[in-house]
Amino acid sequence: MCDTCGCNITPGNEHLISPGGKLEKTPEGHEAVTVLHSLLHENDHAAQHNRQHFNAHGVVAVNLMSSPGAGKTALLEATIKALDNEFSLAVIEGDLETENDAERIRKHGVTAIQISTGSACHLDAHMIHDALHELELGRLDIVFIENVGNLVCPASFDLGQHANIALLSVPEGDDKPAKYPVMFRTADMVMLSKADLLPILDDFSTERAETCLRNLASSAPVIHTSAKSGDGMENWLNWLRELVTETRLAVKQNPAAHTHTHNRHDRHHANNDSGGHGHRKDSGS
Repeated sequence: MCDTCGCNITPGNEHLISPGGKLEKTPEGHEAVTVLHSLLHENDHAAQHNRQHFNAHGVVAVNLMSSPGAGKTALLEATIKALDNEFSLAVIEGDLETENDAERIRKHGVTAIQISTGSACHLDAHMIHDALHELELGRLDIVFIENVGNLVCPASFDLGQHANIALLSVPEGDDKPAKYPVMFRTADMVMLSKADLLPILDDFSTERAETCLRNLASSAPVIHTSAKSGDGMENWLNWLRELVTETRLAVKQNPAAHTHTHNRHDRHHANNDSGGHGHRKDSGS
């Protein structure tokens, strides 16, 4: 939980502690601890409910996390262009204010639901649940959740996603996994974005960045990409195709038991081209 920055209460869960809410009253003398614990419990319950919605419709949910400006929206734009004839996509956008990123996505003909979090520096499962009611899940293959730009708080909240992607952009520096371990430890894949800048920002060491990640006992694959030049995009797309195939198979085999697990150790590395392609549903977004 975000028990330091005060962002535990969000527009998505504030109803729980409002007058008449489920968590309005707590045992005397234990208000703070009890409320924080209960809010996280309610978030996890809502996240599992969201995941059941995704599973029931055969939709794979992908949570994108990074600092502001790391290139999440640019990655989504390039992904939409590449997969336009293969998958039906939608995006849930999280920002404190504005619909700027959602408008960028909509220009590509893809549905984008904007969530304005106000002062909250992350999305939570309640917000995602509300957004799902604005999507026709039966028409979709993949829902991307672009979380609020922040390397701390988003990692603590399960949204009902099937995979976490953490972006590390070259201008940020190669030590970010060491500085923000929770974010990178929860990642199923780490993307080194804006890799076209590596020849210019030669103080960034890809080896040092990966060492910082492995020191967290993470086996998540690392993909180097540039949404601008297109370099490395095929590795990302193959990883995504494999995720869709694996997730749908797991849900089909055991829908009730399938939940998100961090760092899928049995997943092949992203440059393995053997992953199958997902099936595009008949209706587009």
